[in-house]
Amino acid sequence: MSTTLAPTAPATTPRRPAPGRRTRVLALPEARWALVSLLAFLAALTLDLTGTPAWAYGPLYALAYAAGGWEPALEGLRALREKTLDVDLLMIVAALGAAAIGQVLDGALLIVIFATSGALEALATARTADSVRGLLDLAPATATRVREDGTEETVPTSGLAVGDLLLVRPGERIGADGTVLDGTGEVDQATITGESLPVLKTPGDDVFAGTLNGTGALRVRVGRDPADSVIARIVALVEEASRTKAPTQLFIERIEQRYAVGVVLATLAVFGVPLAFGASLADALLRAMTFMIVASPCAVVLATMPPLLSAIANAGRHGVLVKSAVAMERLGEIDATALDKTGTLTEGTPEVTAVRPLPAAGLDEDALLALAAAAEVPSEHPLGRAVVTAARARGLTLAPAGDFTATPGRGVTATVAGRTVDVGRARTAADDATTVTVTRDGVPVGTLVLTDRLRPDAAGATAALTALTGTAPTLLTGDNARAAARVAEATGLTEVRADLFPEDKVTAVRGLQEAGRKVLFVGDGVNDAPALAAAHAGVAMGRAGSDLALETADAVVVRDELTAVPAVVRLSRTARRLVRQNLVIAGTCITVLVLWDLIGHLPLPLGVAGHEGSTVLVGLNGLRLLRESAWRSGTPQEA
Repeated sequence: MSTTLAPTAPATTPRRPAPGRRTRVLALPEARWALVSLLAFLAALTLDLTGTPAWAYGPLYALAYAAGGWEPALEGLRALREKTLDVDLLMIVAALGAAAIGQVLDGALLIVIFATSGALEALATARTADSVRGLLDLAPATATRVREDGTEETVPTSGLAVGDLLLVRPGERIGADGTVLDGTGEVDQATITGESLPVLKTPGDDVFAGTLNGTGALRVRVGRDPADSVIARIVALVEEASRTKAPTQLFIERIEQRYAVGVVLATLAVFGVPLAFGASLADALLRAMTFMIVASPCAVVLATMPPLLSAIANAGRHGVLVKSAVAMERLGEIDATALDKTGTLTEGTPEVTAVRPLPAAGLDEDALLALAAAAEVPSEHPLGRAVVTAARARGLTLAPAGDFTATPGRGVTATVAGRTVDVGRARTAADDATTVTVTRDGVPVGTLVLTDRLRPDAAGATAALTALTGTAPTLLTGDNARAAARVAEATGLTEVRADLFPEDKVTAVRGLQEAGRKVLFVGDGVNDAPALAAAHAGVAMGRAGSDLALETADAVVVRDELTAVPAVVRLSRTARRLVRQNLVIAGTCITVLVLWDLIGHLPLPLGVAGHEGSTVLVGLNGLRLLRESAWRSGTPQEA
């Protein structure tokens, strides 16, 4: 039996989900300890450089050591119980060794660097977890369930069961995945499929938990347990993919185990062998500490970080936020690209692209557009807003409208200047543009054509990515095949996969990676988050990007310029090249100093100077990426 329900005013359709509660930086113990260590170090350094007696700054250095070093020291000792040795523990030992022979400042700086790095990693992990939890807020906490006797009750969505009948009023989010039994409404399901426009839902159509019912009331039969809804599966996919990527580390961290063990064994040998041949304890200890100082991987660590951090800073100046050195490194490793359509290659919002008055109507383009916009002013439908925006962009004067009514899937009717104006939608043309018909007093007077406009830089960006990887990007979209084909043709893409759900995008990305490719995925919506997490590197478009996509991605294009994606990839490749140069420089210096200490007699001041000199040298080499020319060389125009 069909029941007509009085519609309420439709809610404004949000492009992004409300963000969940974000972890504050100082809520993390790693961040608090790193801050204490940094402040103590800065205070001690100031007193040290100004000639203050050691008794004044010594305790501050000690505080910097303790605050920044206790946690990596504890983790290192736990690793030892598991019969493994990592660079963190080696850094603590090297810092303490430096302090033991009077190089307190060097050791404290090493501690501060490692503590700050650990805090940033903890913050990134916490923010991602916050965003995943916030995604669950898309699904409403309660739903209106219709009992068998026709009465209504409000129940928690977690308690819904397959077969329950739900009433979804205009402006409400749908509480569970299911099928429409009765009613007609336009549902914004961009969070699931990425479609730029609300989709008309009629009896027999599927709907998804967390999507927004804009107009019209729906009766929905629950078809899937809430714990197994599409939104819940997106959360699970993101969490699983994030865990899979977690072991990815910087190059130097991948060899830390072998390097740490080697340095420790060599230090013990440098200390023990001379003792066995009669050397004094003081001389053996001094030689061993000198060896540990010159062999410690400070220069190697700085060989990696300055180029990557400089690249991050340069990218940031040009509107690309790269979240970590690890992320910057991964961007330079990609050899294949996959792109979302709506909000990535296109702008994600409809735009009037043609105004076509009928000759017999006696209206020109401006008059037709003004007539349609006047009727659409009260509408909150994306198509209606686009028509009004187009009219105001032309500076047209809109007559007041009365007797406004909106019919889901049909359009709007209003009285404008004493005439009845209908703006009907949405007929889709062959080129995937949406055509709306304007009638006055029942007589057609013209049509308006609206499309989701392609980004002006889309073709240039895809061409640049093709040049970088050697293969054209793959288009992965939840939109229909016709819309995907239109965008692919305009951007020169040949491989297109349409009508994809979030898990389908993940499958496509993993399929490429299982074939040996390192995939960069570029997207913007909640439905893109699992693929962003699963890809070797992910980039989110910032303007329309969902909170989950922004947190999951390795980088965010804040200014929404698609050409920034190939530019940052090229910048990352330059950074990786400088890292390799620095590793050669650092390795050569360490080798020379170590051999000098082992074969001859390396004076401690000279050893420290050589060690610090190599550290400064690789640091300055990495800072070259702060120059403007480093970014310009990565733009598509100069690729």
